[in-house]
Amino acid sequence: MNEKLMRWQIGDIRITRVQELEAPGMRFILPDATVENLSEIGWIGPYVDAAGDAVGSVHSLVIEAGDRRIVVDTCIGNDKDRLPMKDWHMRQGSFLEDLEGAGFPVDRVDTVVCTHLHVDHVGWNTHWVDDRWVPTFLNARTLVTRPEWEHWSQEEDDLTRKILGDSVQPIFDAGLVDLVDVDTEVAAGVCFESTPGHTPGHVAVRISSRGEEAVITGDLVHHPAQFAQPGWTDKADSDPGLADRTRRDFMARYADTPTLVIGTHFAGPTAGRLVRDGDAYRLDG
Repeated sequence: MNEKLMRWQIGDIRITRVQELEAPGMRFILPDATVENLSEIGWIGPYVDAAGDAVGSVHSLVIEAGDRRIVVDTCIGNDKDRLPMKDWHMRQGSFLEDLEGAGFPVDRVDTVVCTHLHVDHVGWNTHWVDDRWVPTFLNARTLVTRPEWEHWSQEEDDLTRKILGDSVQPIFDAGLVDLVDVDTEVAAGVCFESTPGHTPGHVAVRISSRGEEAVITGDLVHHPAQFAQPGWTDKADSDPGLADRTRRDFMARYADTPTLVIGTHFAGPTAGRLVRDGDAYRLDG
């Protein structure tokens, strides 16, 4: 299998990972994720590199539910001014080609889900054509939770305005966005689960079919090490106290259940079952 692709079957629903990039070094988000601290987590091997550094992935997850094709989060995108994030600045990647190679040309996608509106979750909402940003998924409705949009649309800092301007506002202007509740049913067997704190309207995505279940985390967890160390600071959280409570509630809810936990930024196996491990948890592949 192409190393950028992974697939899981949940009853009659199939989930495919299409990766944009993978890289080590997550301390800009998780300052406690040092090589030394990670080395104390006995099961973390699949999620670190040869030097023991945390590895993260940026990918979309495509849900096939009946005749529906649902893209969850649209990564970073090409050609976008992302300074001071130099590794994401003016990218020239093959994501759309990889998406099509996985069986999902953009014109066959009917729904796009933004778990939240951070830069690495909205990038391919648009692409650069004839000197302007145009919607990528012209046949899709893009679902954004109402509290998420209400929050970010009021922000005035330059970086947020830049991100919204090139990756979100054009799909609003094209009439392709539906503002929805945080518990919205997206399709039969696919629904939002409210997980606020990382951002105000953040959602996870719950998948259920024929007695089997999975959940896509969004950014309520960035790296599996947070299961072993739930108290580690996540610098990207907009409300750290609420995010901490949401993470702990999520872990308690899904631990020791058959639910497959699929990480939005997990490299390595990307998915596993959450198991209680002393006072914390581990992710079993």
